[in-house]
Amino acid sequence: MTVSATDGVVVAIDVEVTPEIAFDVFTRELDAWWARGPRFRFLAPYAGTMKLEPGVGGRLLHLADTEHVFVVGEVHVWEPPKRLALTWRLPNFAPDQVTQVDVRFEPVDDGTRVTVTHSGWDRIPAAHPARHALGGHDFVMFRGQWWRDVLGAVKRHTEHRGSTDRTRGEQR
Repeated sequence: MTVSATDGVVVAIDVEVTPEIAFDVFTRELDAWWARGPRFRFLAPYAGTMKLEPGVGGRLLHLADTEHVFVVGEVHVWEPPKRLALTWRLPNFAPDQVTQVDVRFEPVDDGTRVTVTHSGWDRIPAAHPARHALGGHDFVMFRGQWWRDVLGAVKRHTEHRGSTDRTRGEQR
C-alpha cells in the first residue's frame, strides 16, 4: 500500500521525566491532561471522562455521561514504557473508517521524547467533515496543530507530576 504525504502527521515533544513516568501519565492519567470542550472531546456536552483501558484489546473511551460512551479506538500495541498504538475514529466516521495512532516514548538526554504518528487519513474521503474542508498540506498542518496542543497538555501535566514526585522524594 502506498501512503501519501497527506496520509498522516508526526508530532513530538520532549518531557523532563523518565519514559516510565511519561507512559504512565499518558495512559493512566489521560483524563487529567486531556482538554475538555468540542475541539478535544467526542460527545456533547464535551466534558465527561476520557479513559484508556490498559493492554492489547483495551479501549480508548470518552464517557460523556452515564448513558453515553464513545469508543474512540482499540489498543493493538501495549509495550510499557516504550510504545502504545491504537485505532482511532471520530463519532461521524462510517463503520469502516478508522485511522491509526502510534505513540512512542524514547529516552533523551533530559527525559523522554513523546512522538505521536496519526495516520490513515487517506482512507477518509476528502469531503468528510473531519477534514474541516481542508485538503493536502493544510489538513496535515491542521491535524498536526491539534496533536501539538494535545502533547503540550501532556508535557505540562507530566512535568508537574514529575516535579511533585521529586519533591515528595526529597521530603522522605
